[in-house]
Formats: sequence, structure tokens, C-alpha cells
Amino acid sequence: MQEQRMQVLLGTVKKLLRRGANTHLSKALAKIHPADIAHLFRFLDLKDQTLLFGLISDKARAADVLSELDWSSGAQLLEKIDRETIITVLQEMADDDSVELLRNMPDEFAEEILAAMQSEHSEDIEQLLGYDEDTAGGIMSTDVFSLDQNLSVREAIEALQDAEEFEMVFYVYVTDEHNHLVGVLSLRQLLTVPPATFLKKVMTTDVFRVRFDMDQEHVAALVAKYNILAIPVVDDTGKLMGLVTVDDVIDVMRQEATEDILMMAGTSDEELLYGNRSFRIARLRLPWLLTTLFGGVVTGSLMWHFRMTLEQAIALISFIPVITGMGGNVGGQTSTIVVRGFATGHIDFPIIRQVFLKELRVGLIMGLVCGLSIATIAFFWHHNIYLGLVVGIAMAVAISVAACMGVLAAAFFKKIGIDPAIASSPFVQTVNDITGILIYFSTATFFLPHLT
Repeated sequence: MQEQRMQVLLGTVKKLLRRGANTHLSKALAKIHPADIAHLFRFLDLKDQTLLFGLISDKARAADVLSELDWSSGAQLLEKIDRETIITVLQEMADDDSVELLRNMPDEFAEEILAAMQSEHSEDIEQLLGYDEDTAGGIMSTDVFSLDQNLSVREAIEALQDAEEFEMVFYVYVTDEHNHLVGVLSLRQLLTVPPATFLKKVMTTDVFRVRFDMDQEHVAALVAKYNILAIPVVDDTGKLMGLVTVDDVIDVMRQEATEDILMMAGTSDEELLYGNRSFRIARLRLPWLLTTLFGGVVTGSLMWHFRMTLEQAIALISFIPVITGMGGNVGGQTSTIVVRGFATGHIDFPIIRQVFLKELRVGLIMGLVCGLSIATIAFFWHHNIYLGLVVGIAMAVAISVAACMGVLAAAFFKKIGIDPAIASSPFVQTVNDITGILIYFSTATFFLPHLT
């Protein structure tokens, strides 16, 4: 239903654009949810996006639309409009959203905008730009609502009623006279205690918090694990610096998942920014494809090394694709599971031995089943029980080794500080092709007198 509605809406907007009916478009945009407007932008070229964006008269609404776009698209859009409008819109946005847009603009252009803003808002943005973009400091909002611990509940409620400038108030964070985070209160707690009670008497002192330099992926994992709507960010001394909210966490999870999927395919999210620029996209994909190419050459050299075995038992050639293919598939499955486990926090180095042993057992079970199956096929196909034995043993061992390799490769890359997603396809499949061929022909060479 929603998809059908969006198709109708898109058709209407395109029709009005063709007619140049700007007045009708402006009225229509005032009634459409900012998220839906951002969705429409995905199906329009930059020229039409710029026109539509200029027809949004309410700058706060325009800021909401920008917040719903992916940051690179939003930055490209802002580059096409006048400086005054850019500054007005950025000032309507949350600090962390403004920072993301500026990071996606050309450096000189972003510096010009920041210099032109010259406000308290721009000072907050400059502070956020100083943090690594993949850390809690880089994604936090400085618009965090906090109250002194010596205030009464009545005073706290009055302060809350005047806190319209803050984007979201999920919890009331409590600080001391030096702005150190000392406690937290839910809004429900605040409304169920006597008005004269001091905040320090009813606050919870065990507060989930993160340091400004904590990796954004770990921040997201904490929010997901403890089912909280926001988490405060503090400095080395415990001073409250900002807040990471659940919408920021959703963006991080989406970003990290996209990065992992693209890395498993041997590319990166930069490809999404290059549009139709074929040479740049090819440059991103080539490194791991060349790795696969090198692996193929190694596999070919192994087959050449065992050429005498292959010449004397030509039937062996029938099962090369299935041996290498099954090993690659099993290794890919295992590495994907381990990569996902590392990403979600369900797998870490203290339990990697248990994970390895579990995958080894799984590999052995799958290897035995597949080995018996292929051995039976080989026997009835070529009428040689020893050929069936060779293929069955090679299959069982290759699958077991591939399952172990999926764990070891992901753990190795994680240990040396490289995203373990890169250990998946094509790396694991290339390694398993090599080991599969080596196992297959070594087994065949051992049984060669019975195969000729």
C-alpha cells in the first residue's frame, strides 16, 4: 500500500515538474512528510531536486528533508543552492547532522560555509568536526539536556517545560557543579516523586555512558544490548559532552552493515558515490579480483604439478569443480557467520576457540555426508571403488578445512586491525580453492596405483 502510494506521489510530482507548476508543487511539498520528500528525491536528477528543495518555504522542514537523505546526496544538493539558504538550513539542523553534511562537501566549500556561519552553532559544529567521524564524538549531538543535582523535582519539571530548543529529551541527565555526569532520571521517575525532592536523592547513579573516542560500532552495540533510547558521551574526566540518540545508532548500523556487505563483495561504499564513473569503480573492485586471479594461477600451478597423476587417471578431472566449489561455499558460509558475530558482539576472542571447535564439528558432519554422497556418485559413474574413495576423502577433508579456514581468516583479520568482512569472499574462497586442489590431488597421488 505504501509503495503504491509513493508511486502515485512520484508520478504527480514529475507531472507538476514538467508543467512548471511551482505554486502547486510548493503547496504539495508542505503536506508531504519530509521522509517521503527525501524518498522522492532518489528518483529525480539533481536539477529537479534543487528546484523542489527551493520550493520548501519552511527552512526547518527543509532541514528535516536533508536529514532524511543520505549525506553524500544532501551535500551535493546543498552545493547547488545559495550560501544564505545553506547557512539558514544548517542552523535549523541538529549539530551532528550538520557535521555529516559538511564532511561530505569539498573541504574548501565546507570551510567557506563554516566561516560564514559565525555563530554559537558553528562553534559546536567545529568542535564535532575535530573528532574522528567513526567515534562517539563524531556522531554525538551537543544539544543534550542536563540539570544540576541540587535542583528540586519541581524546578526540574519547570526547566523541562522551557527546553524547546533541545531536539529530543528521553532522559534527564544529572550533573554536578563541574558538569560531570553523576546520574540519570527517566521522565516517569521525575513525575512520580514529591516536587520538593532533590534530584540527587532520586537519580540513578549507575549511568550507561561512552567516552568520546569509543568506536561508533561499539556505541551502537551498547544501545542495542541494553535497549536504551540514548547514551551520553563524556570526556576523560567524566564531563558530559553530548548525546548519541537511537536515530544516530540506526544510521550507524545501516552504515556498518552496508560496509560489511560491500567488503564481502570485494568493494567499498565509495562505489555508491561514483555513480557511472566506470574507471573509479573498477579501481575499487580490482584489488581483490587480482587476489582471486593470483589464487587461480596458484591453483593452476598445483594442477600442473600433479599433471602426471591427472594424465594417469583422467577421471579425476570430473570432480575438480565440485571439490573446489564445495570448499569455497562452506568457507564463505562460515566466514560470514563469524564476521557477523564479530559485528554484533556475539563472538569475540575469548570464545574464538569454542567457535572454531563448533565449526570444525559442523564441517566434519557436512564433509562426511557430502563425501559419502560424491563417493557413491563417483563409483557408479566410473565403476572404480578407489576413485570413489579418493573423491569422498578429499571432499570430507576439504569441507572440514574450509569450515576451519572461515573462522581462522576472519579472526586473523580482526586481530591485526583489519575489518574481518574483508576475509570473506573472495579471500576465503581463493584460499579454499588452493587447499581443495592440494587435498584432492595429494589423496589421488597416494591411491594412484589403484586408479590406473
